[in-house]
Amino acid sequence: MRVALFAESFLPHMNGVTNSVLQVVRHLEEQGHETLVIAPRAAGQKADSLGSRTALVASMPLPSYPDVRVALAPTWRIRRLLEEFRPDVVHLASPFVLGWQALVAADALRIPVVAIYQTDVVSYTERYGVAGAAAAAANHVARLHRRSTLTLAPSSAAQAQLEQLGVDRIWRWGRGVDADRFSPARRSESWRARIAPGERIIGYVGRLAAEKQVEDLHVLSDLPGARLVIVGDGPERARLEARLPEAVFTGFLGGDELAEALASFDVFVHPGESETFCQTVQEALASGVPVVATGRGGPLDLVRSSVDGWLYRPGDLDDLRARVADLLGDDAKRRSFGQAALESVRARTWSALTEQLVSHYAEAARLRRFDDALLARGATRPLPPTSAPATRRWSSFVALGDSLTEGLCDTSRMREGEYRGWADRLASLLAQRSGADTPFRYANLAVRSRRVRDLVSEQGPRAIAMRPDLVSILMGANDLVGHGADPVALARDLERVVRDIRATGADVLLVTPFLPRRRAAMIFARRFAAFAHEIRRIAAETGAILLDVEALPELGDLSMYAEDRVHLGSRGHRLLAYRAAEVLGIPDAGALGDLDDALHADAPPASGWLRRHALPWVWRRMRGRTAGDGLVAKHDALVELAGRRAQTGDGSELSSPPLP
Repeated sequence: MRVALFAESFLPHMNGVTNSVLQVVRHLEEQGHETLVIAPRAAGQKADSLGSRTALVASMPLPSYPDVRVALAPTWRIRRLLEEFRPDVVHLASPFVLGWQALVAADALRIPVVAIYQTDVVSYTERYGVAGAAAAAANHVARLHRRSTLTLAPSSAAQAQLEQLGVDRIWRWGRGVDADRFSPARRSESWRARIAPGERIIGYVGRLAAEKQVEDLHVLSDLPGARLVIVGDGPERARLEARLPEAVFTGFLGGDELAEALASFDVFVHPGESETFCQTVQEALASGVPVVATGRGGPLDLVRSSVDGWLYRPGDLDDLRARVADLLGDDAKRRSFGQAALESVRARTWSALTEQLVSHYAEAARLRRFDDALLARGATRPLPPTSAPATRRWSSFVALGDSLTEGLCDTSRMREGEYRGWADRLASLLAQRSGADTPFRYANLAVRSRRVRDLVSEQGPRAIAMRPDLVSILMGANDLVGHGADPVALARDLERVVRDIRATGADVLLVTPFLPRRRAAMIFARRFAAFAHEIRRIAAETGAILLDVEALPELGDLSMYAEDRVHLGSRGHRLLAYRAAEVLGIPDAGALGDLDDALHADAPPASGWLRRHALPWVWRRMRGRTAGDGLVAKHDALVELAGRRAQTGDGSELSSPPLP
């Protein structure tokens, strides 16, 4: 695989971004992949002096932090580099300025882009107090990551931050640790005697900048028998030296010198609340040193409080002091925590993490192919079908939705002008499961062309009035293909209906809307992806049962669709019905669905698509009409299903019996 890596910061400035890029490049090349690093050029720096294939672009120093360079490369320059290298994937390390230029160029060349969220730029801008900068930074970060093929977040906290910004397609990928370099074996009594003779050492490693909150460590300066040691450099160093006169400042240490210092600490501390991961915490753990860190951000996933360290309450400096004092005063506990720390990182090698990264590259290539085929695969990782408990039973079921739930184009074994549909098929399966002696009632309130507003004003309230114990909702497609559709706003309206139904004690089956895998779906794919993401959130928060159609790629296959190229055909309705039955816990539903499909041979689509479907749709649109005008639901009251017959309240047979 050929990988182009764009580094927002790079050598000679060593930080978490630079270190991760160097490690990834090294291990990618060891695994047989080809790499190209594109990074800002520092004064006097030559690309051929860096060891790997590197292209350096013009840059300028950041005014408040001159060691950090801001790339000035135009998009045409980036595009030319990509055209010459011909990468299979573009890797954006902590993208912001250079990353955006790379994203635009890669997108034009249809190259998959993997964005690595590594720096909490929004929190940094808030801390530095630039008027309006935080909101602008948040908008830029959200736009960049939403446009990327997928994003890799290093921690649960980072993932939550991105989700709050509306970013979709987020996968988890941590950071590796060099276990050969960072090891308890590096502990040096001579180093300890030189730095803090006869004292316990409380150590910090990191950049000396405002966002790291190093000043908070002043509460540790007077702990008896202990010395605070600060390893690192940065714009805040002079001020911190004045604020912490009892501390030892070593300046920047790297390589084996850093490993020796870390292993020689007794306790490692990190007060920063804006860490997306915090690699130095992981390196301290690998060195067998217990950690005390703030209970916010990346450390939440790294430090197991009371096992290999402590997480103190963010902003509570008395708690920080107490946690450090606890470890300094108990040699046995400190040794136990240190051993647990070492064990916690044994599997986090850079080699293993790079293998995971390559699998993410492959996923990005797959997603990009789907995007180029004009079908999004999901806002976040699609959720595979998970069955409800097999013991759950329902006695009444109401289906809500539009033409898909009405059953349009599912004409299998139906009279002219009548349709079955996935919901009718599902109702029949549920009735058969309930047994011949147990009444099962069903209503289908779906009508073609209906929208979320109809769900809110009509279908939802009518369903609640019927007091069913199961309601299905598949709605939103007609809204999403409309001009100016807002997926998040639509989801909020749908969520109100879900919560109202759940408040009655009924279960809700939520189905994510979907698109056929056709070129014409391109302009709608992102909307459907964002809406699906919201549906997943609603299901998680309300306890609804979720059928995530994005996890059923076969449903996008054109063989599942009818001759109008928009609605499911009978085969698609069968598939959706059995997959819904599967998540509702009906035993062997998947196998039954496969058997049912094998026993059917659907008629090939009729010719004349333009005359029969496209032109009538255009004519209706021109007149402000819809296909559902004047129609009512086909089963607008609860009917009793028994065995393989469906009867109305007066005993007459249902005109469209929901039989499989």
